[in-house]
Amino acid sequence: MLSGSEFQGKIMVSYQWHQLPVSEVTQQVGSDLSQGLTSATVEQRQQAEGLNELPTQKGKSALLRFLQEFNQPLIYILLIAGLMTFLLKDWVDAGVILGVTLINAVIGFIQESKAEKAISALAQSLSTEATVIRDGQKIRLNSRELVRGDLVLLQSGDRVPADLRLVQVRDLQVSEAALTGESLPVAKTEAALPGDNVLADRLNMAYGGSLVTFGRGRGLVVAIAEQTETGRISQLLKTTVDLETPLTRKIQQLSKKLLYIILGFATLTFVLSLGQGQTWPEAFKASVALGVSAIPEGLPAVVTVTLAIGVEKMAQRHAIIRKLPAVETLGSTTVICSDKTGTLTENQMTVQVVYAGEQLYEVTGVGYEGEGKILSQHRPLEIEAHPTLRACLTCGLLCNDASLQKEAGQWEVTGDPTEGALIVAAGKVGLTSSRLETDYPRLDTLPFESQYQYMATLHAELDNADRQRVYVKGSMEAILLRCDRQLNAQGQLVPLNPQPIEQVTQQMAAQGLRVLGFAQGELTKTVEKIDHAHIAKNLIFLGLQGMIDPPRQEAIAAVQACQRAGIQVKMITGDHALTAMAIAEQLGLNAGTSALTGEELSCLSPQALAAIVTEKSVFARVTPEQKLRLVEALQYNGEIVAMTGDGVNDAPALKQADIGVAMGITGTEVAKEAADMILTDDNFAAIAAAVEEGRTVYDNLLKTISFILPVNGGEGLTILVGIAITVNLPILPVQILWVNMVSSVALSATLAFEPKSPRTMERPPNPPQQPLLSPKLLWRIGIISLFNVLVVLGMFEFILRETNNLVLARTMAVHTLVAAETFYLLTISQCLPSLSAWKSGASQPVAYVPFIGIGCVLLLQILFSQIPWINPLFATQPVSGIQALLCMGVGSFVVVPSLTFNRWLSALR
Repeated sequence: MLSGSEFQGKIMVSYQWHQLPVSEVTQQVGSDLSQGLTSATVEQRQQAEGLNELPTQKGKSALLRFLQEFNQPLIYILLIAGLMTFLLKDWVDAGVILGVTLINAVIGFIQESKAEKAISALAQSLSTEATVIRDGQKIRLNSRELVRGDLVLLQSGDRVPADLRLVQVRDLQVSEAALTGESLPVAKTEAALPGDNVLADRLNMAYGGSLVTFGRGRGLVVAIAEQTETGRISQLLKTTVDLETPLTRKIQQLSKKLLYIILGFATLTFVLSLGQGQTWPEAFKASVALGVSAIPEGLPAVVTVTLAIGVEKMAQRHAIIRKLPAVETLGSTTVICSDKTGTLTENQMTVQVVYAGEQLYEVTGVGYEGEGKILSQHRPLEIEAHPTLRACLTCGLLCNDASLQKEAGQWEVTGDPTEGALIVAAGKVGLTSSRLETDYPRLDTLPFESQYQYMATLHAELDNADRQRVYVKGSMEAILLRCDRQLNAQGQLVPLNPQPIEQVTQQMAAQGLRVLGFAQGELTKTVEKIDHAHIAKNLIFLGLQGMIDPPRQEAIAAVQACQRAGIQVKMITGDHALTAMAIAEQLGLNAGTSALTGEELSCLSPQALAAIVTEKSVFARVTPEQKLRLVEALQYNGEIVAMTGDGVNDAPALKQADIGVAMGITGTEVAKEAADMILTDDNFAAIAAAVEEGRTVYDNLLKTISFILPVNGGEGLTILVGIAITVNLPILPVQILWVNMVSSVALSATLAFEPKSPRTMERPPNPPQQPLLSPKLLWRIGIISLFNVLVVLGMFEFILRETNNLVLARTMAVHTLVAAETFYLLTISQCLPSLSAWKSGASQPVAYVPFIGIGCVLLLQILFSQIPWINPLFATQPVSGIQALLCMGVGSFVVVPSLTFNRWLSALR
């Protein structure tokens, strides 16, 4: 959780270049719009300001990072156990303990990702080639050599090399999705803009790392390196802190409690031993024996195995975990902040409504696959019976520069996604560009320009050489301004009636649809090139097409599953508020009456934001800093936050979140390096699946702890009580190590494979503040520990009195403890429910792995006591079949208190 000072300290303000006119920008950066900078000026500025590259932080050495893996409370316990064993001169056991410690550290070292990689990836995102004008000459150079004031030339396909204030544009469109979250390319302008425009609305700026998708332009470099928007994000990455996960916090708390308890009982054992008249070395040895018995040496290894298995299961469900503790963090997640485009939506623009001939048509199907139909009054139609609809679709198909190709089994659009949607819509009634272009070959194109808000194409008519046809598409306002007639439902020309068209446009926009208008015109005098004057008036209005990037169907189900599980889902996007609200409504998000925009968010104090962030579910037009502020505000309220993202702009928030989730397909390397988890299918449904697996991992961890600690508690109390009533230790330290490191680990590791409960996603998240040792779990540990004391001491005293054989008594005491462990495992695993379900034919996953563990332990116990050359190592001796059955019979009584406790818990619920 963030403190108040930390929460308030991460708000940054950028310089407002977009509000200055070109002349003032030129003066401010000391450049010339025709000659650019001189070589002397460039050299001076490079010496003063440095290169256009992001500095990479010097990372910690691999050795230091490896040693830091030992800086964990549970590892302290292992190291203490190893030291105690070493002091007892049990070299083999000490080696086993230290080996487990080493394996745990190696796994952590491999799994943990470091923030320096994110900074390095950011630096690479700015490195590109750039075309500039210097000394009046056009030259090509590495973007590292750019300085403030350089005059940069941009054209389609270029990556913007630094932050530019545009001074001249020609149909320039730039994709800024990785930086702003805006899903569509943005048309640029050179005009000055209001100073309060948010990042996504600064249309006269081109930011470093974004991609030019269309047109040409010129811009003056106003920021390089760390002063760029991308550079500012790198600063945010450096300042965000690596938060502890709920699992690491809880394990640290558990470890501290165990250390205090062990220290207390070891001291008590030392005092009791002295009271029994033992010498100082003997009393110290007894204290060491209790410490070895009470320390759960196998717990860190089993925790690591459980998390690793969770990682494997999540990978099968399209979620790659990069940090082991993130597995459990998902199970504790209370809020998921999701990007919209591609995660909650298909990332494929789709026409959903067509308005033509004063009729509305419904378009079914999603994406570029072409599946679906166009319906009239919910019924399929014949396109020839709807001439105006055909004309509208034809216009969208021919006044179009995009194309569709099938790559790797999926249809991909080359060009503007909006134009790709128009191609697919026309294809749903059998219209194809190849067929229509034969009848109406294109002669010329008037590209889209932001000041005109339309695109036009000139076509020949093969059946009439004296006439040419013009198709125009663009904003509804721009199209209506140039129309005086329209086609009615029968395809007949009638006077234009703009009022119903404007009403339908407003209705579509209210639904979050992007609306395009379509018109056609005729030229009776043939021309070679089309000009704006040719389409200034007398056009025929054909209709409207409304499109949107629709939500994924599986995302809708996943959002509902998360809400049932008590997890809030919040949409954070760079898109417009209306579009975001429309998608939120279809997803079933509790979006309220309106979205909170970035402009509104910037006016809120940290305290006000923390209050309102719980009420709102949709946040639109937000900047990178604002995404970070939202995550911090939620954490300030005590939430465990999962944040999804794919762009450079998402990296700081991904790193700050309790679990950052990056997109594997569309995600930038920067986002992936900052994240804890990567979705291989970019699908929100994979997050819900991962949450389910995370909860299962947490449940299995609790089972593991509730299994291991009663064993250690029973051993420790056995030593303590044994010393209090007799001078002989019921179980030797080396035998305790055998139980803890071999039998207990073999049995408890099987719990990591437990199948998920059918009701996993029907309960609220695990409370972040709830400790691992809840009161119910403490009761279970106490009851089973006392039972283990009774059966172990009882067996030890019984055999000692009957045979007066101390070695045999200790051997059978160990066998009884292991038998009690085995039967106890059956009561907390899903083995017994699975067997009953199997007999009844019910469909339920069978927890068969514990039986494998039981078989292994049975074999190990045979080796422990029945192999002559092993007996001296552990001070054991062979037992008869009757004696072995006696141990199993006594140990089996643990089923009674365990199942009684289970029924008691069920009654409490």
